[in-house]
Amino acid sequence: MKIYCHAHIYDSDATAFIEDNGKIVFVGSDDEAFQYDGEKVDLKGKYVYPGFNDSHMHVVNYGKSLKNVLLTEHTSSLKGMLEELKKHVKIGQWLIGRGWNHDYFQDVQRFPTREDLDSVSQDVPIVITRTCGHVCVANSKAIELANINGQEVNGGSYDVETGLFRENATFLMYDALPQPTVKDIKEYILLAQEKLNSYGITSVQSDDFLSATSNYKEALQALEELQQEHQLTIRIYEQSQFLDLESLKEFISNGYHTGVGDEYFKIGPLKMLGDGSLGARTALLSKPYYDAPDIIGIPVYSQEELNAMFEYAHHHDMQIAIHAIGDGILDWVLDAYEKVLKDYPKEDHRHGVVHCQITRADQLEKFKDMHLHAYVQSLFIDYDNHIIHQRVDPNTAKTSYNFKTLYETTSLSNGSDCPVEEPVVLKGIQLAVTRTSLDGTGPYLPEQALTVKEAIDSYTKDGAYASFEENIKGQIKAGMYCDFVVLNQDILKTDKNCIKDIQVLQTYIGGKKVYENSSL
Repeated sequence: MKIYCHAHIYDSDATAFIEDNGKIVFVGSDDEAFQYDGEKVDLKGKYVYPGFNDSHMHVVNYGKSLKNVLLTEHTSSLKGMLEELKKHVKIGQWLIGRGWNHDYFQDVQRFPTREDLDSVSQDVPIVITRTCGHVCVANSKAIELANINGQEVNGGSYDVETGLFRENATFLMYDALPQPTVKDIKEYILLAQEKLNSYGITSVQSDDFLSATSNYKEALQALEELQQEHQLTIRIYEQSQFLDLESLKEFISNGYHTGVGDEYFKIGPLKMLGDGSLGARTALLSKPYYDAPDIIGIPVYSQEELNAMFEYAHHHDMQIAIHAIGDGILDWVLDAYEKVLKDYPKEDHRHGVVHCQITRADQLEKFKDMHLHAYVQSLFIDYDNHIIHQRVDPNTAKTSYNFKTLYETTSLSNGSDCPVEEPVVLKGIQLAVTRTSLDGTGPYLPEQALTVKEAIDSYTKDGAYASFEENIKGQIKAGMYCDFVVLNQDILKTDKNCIKDIQVLQTYIGGKKVYENSSL
C-alpha cells in the first residue's frame, strides 16, 4: 500500500490518494490518508492528473518509425530532405523514411518522385512515406525488387513513372520490404511505450495489426507475449484492422472480439480505413477539392463492402471504429451505420469515426442521432489551419473540425494518430483550446474550441469511455487503476498559449513509476 500525499489533484479538493494492488482505494486529505499504514510518497505540491489516454494511434508503427529515418525535421525543402536521406544510405539495406510533407517544401511545390530518390541512390532500395501515412514514394531499385508489373489495386492507385503509391497501393511496396519478426515487433512496442510514458501516456487505443507486417498474427503474437511477460507499461486497447471480411471472420472464429484480454492488452473495435488524408488530397470529398477541381479523393472500400464488414462485426460483439476524413466517405460510413443499427438495434454500441475532419451540418446531426463516438486529433489543427481553406469550399470549412459540437452532442475523445503526429498530449490540449497553430495561424472557428477542462477530459475519462473502461480508469477515484501523471504546473491555471510548455515530471501505471524526468 502506498500513500501519495501533498498533491494538487485534478478535479478534486483532495490532496492525497492511496494505492493498493494497482488500484486507488482512497482519495481524501493528507490527514485522512495518514490514518492508513503504508509507504508515504510525497508529491511535494505538484499537480496530479489521470494518466493520459491517446484514443487513436499506432504503437507498432511509432516504434518502427523511431528506428527508421525520421524526416519530420527535414521537410522544409525537397533538397534538404534528399540530403538527409543520403546520410543514411547503406549498401545492402533498404532505406526507409517517414515524415516528409510536400506542403512545407520551400523550393518546390510537389511530391517527391522516383527520379528524386534515384538521385540519392540507384543501388539501394528507398521507400519514404508521407507524414500522413497515406502516400509513399519509391525509387527505381525498390520498384524493381517489389516486382511491380501493372497489378490492379482496389482502394488505391500508383504510378510507376513517378514512383508514387497512394492508399491501398502502398502495400505493393510495404509487402516488398524486409518483414519484421515477432522479436522485432516486440522491440518496436517497447521503444514506443518508453516515449509514450515520457508524455504522461498510460493508455492507448492503437491500430497495430497491419502496421509492421502484412500478417496480423505476428503483431498479435508480439502484443500477447509482452502482455504475458508483464513488459507492458501502457494499457493497449487494440483497434483491430482488417482489409477484408474473410480475415475478420477468421479472427472472430479464433475467439477474439471486443473486450477479450486483460487490463494491459485487450481487443477493441474492428478498425477500418475509409479514405485517405486531406494533405495528400486522398480523403474522399463529396465534391472536388477547392484547389484541385480534377481531384475528389480515394475510397478504400465500396458501400457494399462497408455494409458487409459493419454487419458482421456488429453481429459478433465487435465495436467498430473507421477512419473517415472527407465528407464524401463519411456519407458512406453513416449510411452503413444507419443500416446496421436500423436492422439490428443496439443501445450501447459505441461505434465511432476516427478523425471527423471534413463534416457537414447534416452529418453532425446523424452523429448525434446514432450516438456515434468521435475520435478526434486536435493536434492536426497545427498543420491543417494552413490548408483547410485551400482544400474545401468556405461553407464546408465552417462545419469542419467541429469538435465542440461533437463534444456537446455525442461523445468525443482525443488522440494523436502517432506517428502522423508526435503524441504530445499537452500540445494537443492547447490546440483544442486555442484552435491556433503554434506559428500563430488561426484561430480556426474559435467557437469550436473546447474548454481547458473539456480538453483534459478528452484525453482522460472520455478516452476511457471510448473503450468501455470509464469505470476502471480515466479519473483519480477509488476503484480506478492507479494510473496518473505528475506535472510541474496546473493546466487549468496556465496561460492557454503556454500549456504545451508544461513539463511531465513522473508517470505511474498501476502505482508503478514508469517514467521520471531526469532533466529537471
